[in-house]
Amino acid sequence: MRISMQVLTAVVMAAGVLRGQETRRTVTNPSPNPVDDSKPNSGAVPDAYALVGHFDRIVVIRLKNKANLLDGMNKVVKEQHIQNGVILSAIGSLRGYEVHAVSNRDLPTQDTFIKNPTQPADLVSMNGYVINGRIHAHMTLATPDKVIAGHVEEGNEVYTYAIVTIGVMNGTNLDKIDDKTYR
Repeated sequence: MRISMQVLTAVVMAAGVLRGQETRRTVTNPSPNPVDDSKPNSGAVPDAYALVGHFDRIVVIRLKNKANLLDGMNKVVKEQHIQNGVILSAIGSLRGYEVHAVSNRDLPTQDTFIKNPTQPADLVSMNGYVINGRIHAHMTLATPDKVIAGHVEEGNEVYTYAIVTIGVMNGTNLDKIDDKTYR
């Protein structure tokens, strides 16, 4: 009886440890029209171009303990009628994290999603854009053991607080800025 109780205890403890560990999954993201992934670059699209604009205003978002980082940002972007903007900075801490990072070199793109809902991390920085009301943000996190960076995903729960600063550029057209088929 004692041995079976020890085995049961070990299994329960192992299950708890495994549940809290980092997970990874990779997905392929073909373009809306998969033919676009195999088309060559167009000479009509310049190698580099500039978009000129100015900040209409600066919006500072503060999220409290246990708030969802991306949901909170989306809520404020909608409430503040931010169509286009630049994510200038962010600081804070998270109770757990989820990011994705590009994981191949040829189209179609592949992303690896990295998630650990139980690993606290410092939110060291964030940058990116608001494009037609849609957030495209990247962040850098630090734990005592490593640095994690990638696209912000849904599984980021705020720990102490998070502060995100957005420069609003509603008069600037950012439509093509993150379109992988515009090449």
